[in-house]
Amino acid sequence: MQWTNLSEQNVYQNPWFRVNLADVELPDGSHLDHFVIRLRPVAAATVVNEANEVLLLWRHRFITDSWGWELAAGVVEDGEDIAAAAAREMEEETGWRPGELRPLLTVEPSNGLTDARHHLYWSDEAHWTGQPQDPFESSRREWIPLKVVPDMIARGEVPAANMAAALLMLHHLRLG
Repeated sequence: MQWTNLSEQNVYQNPWFRVNLADVELPDGSHLDHFVIRLRPVAAATVVNEANEVLLLWRHRFITDSWGWELAAGVVEDGEDIAAAAAREMEEETGWRPGELRPLLTVEPSNGLTDARHHLYWSDEAHWTGQPQDPFESSRREWIPLKVVPDMIARGEVPAANMAAALLMLHHLRLG
């Protein structure tokens, strides 16, 4: 049962996203007006050290008025390599430059409304380059034992679904 997007009309746009109104044909032939938010890709990265600790940021999200642990993340600039964007964001937000990044997973956090794709990476090495360039991105940055991640997620300490998925995948990869 496939829906078909026949056309889209732009309703609003800015440098970060576009809101479009789509004319969608449903499988029965009827039509539906559906809003679509078009977003630039997001890249995120973290590192897991030899002690199986993961580098995370503790930050507040004003939209949901919630606090939680996250990986460093941000939008991919036009023409920028996604892995390079993930490395750049990690260094800007944490002060740690990752070694070779490995793809962890790509998720679509709200594919019923947006075309957002979040590309998450990890490394098993990083080197300290200095204080974060974007210290306003988080209240603190900490090395958290990977073994406690499932309990943190269960307690709601990792509210963002993309971050929870990435951390559970890292937990599985490193600890089984």
